[in-house]
Parts: sequence; structure tokens; C-alpha cells
Amino acid sequence: MIARTDPRFIAVARGDEPADLLLRNARVINVFTRSQSLAHVAVVDGRIASLQGTDATEILDLQGTTLAPGFIDAHMHVESTMLTPRGFAQLALPCGTTSAVLDPHEIANVLGLPGIDLVLQDAIDLPLRCWFTASSCVPASPMETAGCSLSIDDIRQLLARNEVIALAEMMNVPGVVNADSNILAKIAAGLEVSQVDGHCPGLRGRLLDAYVASGINSDHESTTAEEAAEKLAAGMTIFIREGTAARNLEALLPIVTPGNAHLVCFCTDDRHPSDMKQDGHIDNIIRRAIKMGLKPETAIAMGSLHTARHFGLRDHGAIAPGMRADMVELHDLHTMELGRVWAGGCDKHRIEETTADWSLASGAMHLPDDFCVDSLLIPGAEGSIRVIGLLEGQLITESHTRNATICDGHRVSDPSRDILKIAVIERHGKSGNIGLGFVEGFGLQRGAIASTVGHDAHNLAVVGCDDASMVTAAQALSECGGGLCVAIGDTVVCRLELPIAGLMTTVAPETLIQNEQSLYAAAQAIGSSYSNPFMPLSFLPLSVIPHLKITDRGLIDVDAFKIVGLDITPPL
Repeated sequence: MIARTDPRFIAVARGDEPADLLLRNARVINVFTRSQSLAHVAVVDGRIASLQGTDATEILDLQGTTLAPGFIDAHMHVESTMLTPRGFAQLALPCGTTSAVLDPHEIANVLGLPGIDLVLQDAIDLPLRCWFTASSCVPASPMETAGCSLSIDDIRQLLARNEVIALAEMMNVPGVVNADSNILAKIAAGLEVSQVDGHCPGLRGRLLDAYVASGINSDHESTTAEEAAEKLAAGMTIFIREGTAARNLEALLPIVTPGNAHLVCFCTDDRHPSDMKQDGHIDNIIRRAIKMGLKPETAIAMGSLHTARHFGLRDHGAIAPGMRADMVELHDLHTMELGRVWAGGCDKHRIEETTADWSLASGAMHLPDDFCVDSLLIPGAEGSIRVIGLLEGQLITESHTRNATICDGHRVSDPSRDILKIAVIERHGKSGNIGLGFVEGFGLQRGAIASTVGHDAHNLAVVGCDDASMVTAAQALSECGGGLCVAIGDTVVCRLELPIAGLMTTVAPETLIQNEQSLYAAAQAIGSSYSNPFMPLSFLPLSVIPHLKITDRGLIDVDAFKIVGLDITPPL
């Protein structure tokens, strides 16, 4: 891409030389002024020189079609699409996403720095511009067994790379507010280079003050308008998240006003490819925000300029002189009906073969040597137990008290009450731990589902109606190197293979989506109350999201930040 200070670029901007591309009669969305105006967009080697162009090698008359800046995802984990950056780009570019800020901490938890290097390598020279943040919490907490960890030296090494623009979501809230020296050193390293993104679900009051005082300046975990408003008032940028598992747009959009909109961005965090194909990506969030009453120009700015400004991407996020020529054609502004997408001035999105050697990410799947049905037994008598309660559209869970169901001296699943056994099995060949508990809300009536996508340590999570089905599902994933599975008894009903660190695949997006749909249909056939139960399953091992979670080390009371037993201690 041509430099902004290149003499030819300046000459085209002056009108003394022809541009490479001229988009005449475009109704441009000006995200600076929240207005629209007719313009003639002159592009030179991927960069916008002028909105008053007159001549070019290639001239297209848009005849009044609306042009918006390309959309930017403020925070996402590309691994959660189950695709590599190249596969993700194939799905996201037609949705108008021309840039994304990626936190590769999923693969980092499995493979460490070598895994991050593979993701960064795969993203080179894509038409969709991938920016990265340095994963700050690998593992997310000391209450789980990850495949790798990142030290402060590893983080400094990442922050030195040009494509790394911030320290990623700081999930260790207790470490920040209690001034843990290692955590504060990571934050200091981030602040030396750029900035630090946050991750503080439910944090309010003086503890929020302590968290923000450290230098952390964003959050994407708010679930209520009151929480988000308090964080805005503390100076944080709010990323409104609308992904596959967590959907917060409806709750948070009411906080947006003309006075604070510049501090609000959009992100997906985690979004599955079938949802992207059907509903879109950042364009879907903008579309829904407009439908909910937000001014279109403001919604588009929140999906473009505001993210660029937050991360200091000074030539991203707007259609203006000097900006990267990332533009989206809109046939209808209010319904966000998309047309052509220009990324770096080109609407022919060639995605070349990767230079990343993904074979280096295979073999990251190890079940304990003696794993069998007996590994899942939970001895015990009748009594009150803790049960994880799922919440639709949220990563937050509830902590329920339920009576145990007993069979032959063991606590077992009870599909009639929608209380199912869950196991998190350490799969990195380190501890051999198996955390056992119960969960409410999946609705399964028979069989089991399993996944090696288990944020953030990505151990194998399996939930089921009986132990035999759970073992079958777990062993099926061990045999293929990881993925997602549905099993009944000793039969594998459906399996989606993710051989790259048990997280991703290089198959074509269309093939992956077909496999996804078969998998979800199989899960619904055994009673799943979710259209995609694997997404909520993947977040149950996340030990930094309230209230009750489970890792390979057992049940986690996230509010108290400690491991707790299955039994409820009776009052004294």
C-alpha cells in the first residue's frame, strides 16, 4: 500500500495525477460528522487520496449507492470460528468486515508462543487486515491446567511485533485489584507499548476503580446497562458484544447517547461460521442496532471509526483522504443490504495459500491412560449438591442447589429433571485431572456431547445422560485429535474434527458449515434445548466468568475465586 507521504499520492490528492480507481457518484457515510454527502472517491494503491476525484485508470459510477467504511471487529478469537485466519476471511469479507482485532489466547493455551506464531503467519497478506493483541492470561487462572503458559518475557516479545497493538483482555481481576506483582508487570508492559484491554464481568464500585486505575481502558463483558454505564463513567471504552454464545446488544444499546457514542464499539468475541453465513458478522450488529432505533451513521461509526480510534489505527475506520480504502457498498442503509466490499481498494478478494505449517499444531490431544467409565463415577449419598445453571445468551452461569439423584451408591445424571453430569478432562498430557459436576439447562434426554473447545485451557468437556455415552464421545475426540462430538452408548453419532490444536480446521468454510449443521441436528435429536449446545458447553470451563464453573480441577466458585466441593455444606 502506498505511503501517505508518497509524492505521487499527494499529487493525486491535489488532482494533478489520475488515481488508480475512481468511484464516482457515491453517497459516502461520513463517520466524523455523522452525515452523508455525494463524493467521487479516488483510490491510489489501496489508499484513499481524495473525495473529489476526477480521473483514474478505472472509473466506476455508483449512481448514488451508499458507501460506508469497512467494518472492524474490536475483539474476537479467530479460533472460535473453528477456522484459520484465512478461512475466517473468506466468510467475513462478504459481510463487510475488512479488519479485526484478534486475541489468539485460545491456541496459546494449547501450544504457547509457537501456536500464536502459526496464527500470525497464516494472517500475513490477507485482504482482511488482522491486528493482534498479546494474550495476557495464559492460563486464564491458576484453577485449571492449560497446555502452555505465557510469561512476562513472552508477552514483551509479542508486544514488540508490529501487528500486535495492545495487551489483550486482562481476565485476572483479583490479580489486578489485589496488586499482584506479576499481573501489574504485564499491564505495565502493555502500557509501555500501547494500551491494555479489559475483561471484568460484573465489576462495580471501588474494585472497578482499582481495576481502571491500573491503566486498563476497555471492557466487553458488561451484561446490564447499569454496569456498562458505570464503566463508561470511569473512562472505559465499552465493546458491545453480540456473538454466538453471548449476546448483549439488546441490554446495552440503551446506554448509547450522542455524548458517549465515541466510547462504544462493536465486537463478536466468539462467533461460529454457520451464524456468520446466515446472519453476518459486524454488519449484523449494525443492522440490529439500526432496527432498535440507533441512527445509521452512529451505528456504522461504532462498527468502524470508534474501534480504529480506540486502538490507534489512524488510517482505518473512515472514508476520507489518507485512509486505507476499506469500503462497503450498501444497497439499503436501514436494512444494511450489502453489495461489493473493497479491502485495500480491491473488490476481488484473492486469498493465497498459507505459509503456516499447521501440521505443527497436531497431536494436542491426550486422554489419561486409564480413562474409562469408572473415571466418571461420583460416589455419594442423597443430599444437596451444587449444580451449574445455564443462562440463554450469556456466559454468566448460576449456582443452583439441587437434590442429588442416586443409583448404586453414585450420583448420576437425571434427564427427567434436566440435571446432567459434566466432566472436564485434562487433555494436554500434564496432570490427568478430571473435574466432575452437574449442569442444568442442556435438555439432553439421551447420549452425550463433547468438545475439546473449552475456554480457555481447552481441556475436553463432556456432558451426558450416562457415563458410557460420555466415554464414547471423549474417546472419539481423542482418536481424531480433537473437535466436537455427539454419541449414544457406544456409537459415535456425529463428529466434527478439529485437528489444529483441537480448535481449528483448514477445510473450506462451506464444508465446515455443513458439518456444523449435521452436528447440531444430531444434538437436537437427543434433546438439546440449544440450537448449538457446543457453544455454551465451551464456556463452562471458563474460570473467570461468574458464577459457578468447572475445570479439570473441579467446581469453581468464581465470585470467591476458589475451588469448591460438589456438596452444599449444611448450616451450623
